[in-house]
Amino acid sequence: MDSILKRLATSGMAFQASSLLAGLLALFTLPLYTRSLTAAEFGYAETLLTLVILTSILLRAGLGEAFIRHWHEAAGDDARRHLVRTTSGFVLISSTLALIAGILLAEPLSQLVLGSSDATLMSAGVFGIWVFTNLEMAYALLRVSDRRRAYLIASSVNVILTVSLTVTLVVFLGEGARGYVLGNYVASAVILVGLWFFVLREHIGIPRGPLLLGPLLRYGAPTIPADAAVFLLNVIDRAYLLRADSPSAAGLYSVAVKLATAVIILVRAFQLAWPPLAYSIVDEQHAQQAYARVTTAYMIVSSLLVAGFTLLGAWLVRLLTAPDFFAANEALPWLALGWALYGLYLVLVTIAGRAKVTVRTLPAAAAGLVVNVGLLIWLVPPLGVVGAAISLCVAYVAMLIVLFLLTRKLFTVPFEWARLVPLIVVVALFSVGGDLLIPNEGAGGLILRTLVLAAIAPAIVALRVVTVSELKLLVGAVRSSRAAEAG
Repeated sequence: MDSILKRLATSGMAFQASSLLAGLLALFTLPLYTRSLTAAEFGYAETLLTLVILTSILLRAGLGEAFIRHWHEAAGDDARRHLVRTTSGFVLISSTLALIAGILLAEPLSQLVLGSSDATLMSAGVFGIWVFTNLEMAYALLRVSDRRRAYLIASSVNVILTVSLTVTLVVFLGEGARGYVLGNYVASAVILVGLWFFVLREHIGIPRGPLLLGPLLRYGAPTIPADAAVFLLNVIDRAYLLRADSPSAAGLYSVAVKLATAVIILVRAFQLAWPPLAYSIVDEQHAQQAYARVTTAYMIVSSLLVAGFTLLGAWLVRLLTAPDFFAANEALPWLALGWALYGLYLVLVTIAGRAKVTVRTLPAAAAGLVVNVGLLIWLVPPLGVVGAAISLCVAYVAMLIVLFLLTRKLFTVPFEWARLVPLIVVVALFSVGGDLLIPNEGAGGLILRTLVLAAIAPAIVALRVVTVSELKLLVGAVRSSRAAEAG
């Protein structure tokens, strides 16, 4: 079992090394962006960036998930090459048709999505959809074939080029929201072309033999509404704030999302590393135990991160943003919690995928979306960005409950409740209690809150939520990952 956790940690770190780099660079560049963009411009740009990902989910038609699931069942290199060519070819055609249509309809789309007339900004977003969709398929191939070094190099170079170009366009050339969106995708287009011609050349081309779209779509298509509904939770809050409150409110909310980087990186690492590992475990009993152990490990790490944002988030906001964005601190703890809950949802999605009943994720996603919309209408008018963040958290809780009830009899996972319950209680008491009782300003408040945060780890060790041997395992995984990257 320890080997499963070590593989997960090592793979997650390898596949998210670029995201860690992006997160660190984002912390350094956020002060530049918040001084070069107004809150409204930031809101427009970030709303468009989230729309790119949502549209990409639809264009991929669930083939990314189906591709990963069927890769381990393909018999030999030829079968896998045929699988890759089928999926990547379909995605390339669908995204190219969307690119053409989107550019032709950029003006009305701008009015519909942003509530303003900016065909150039909308066209940049449409180009981003094409790039992001195809790059995700290329990255999926690198992950599933365990080509960590190639993934690390490509994704890291992508981050460096993207940040450099975006800073140039926004800060030095004053291109505003348009420069922010273009900077995010022009560099990615260069990386995509490089992967196609120099790394994945043997997998790119016309499939030889009958297409495999039938079984792939039967597996992947049911995930589309669910995936789209889940991601709508990350789009609809900013879109609702932009239209029902103000573009500035959407900008503040987007800054809070940016500042929740540590939790986002953890969830993305888990999202990239966990499904291939989870599906590769053949023995059912071993898989059940692994799923339970991984869930506990994820909750320990994510809970500590959420506690950190709850107790120290105000200082992070003041350090890294311009004064006009300081109010983003109010939504930061809730958004960190929301992202952590999303990671738990991924565990249940994998359970549904293993049982090959991906259609059951749709009722859960729909329930979350309905809850989110209702709470946005109710909470945003009196609470603003905080109301939107609370709505997101409650929506994820609703999704977790529904999907758990729908999957618990299909693939029974013996979750370690004896560990999970004390963990939740301790983290909630320390973080919420500290936030309510200790001032969130001044040197004294900073010192006291840091001490409270530091006390959580020994408390959960004392309650045997985590053991010293497990901590040593985590340290060993970190060292192994670094050695692998260095070698």
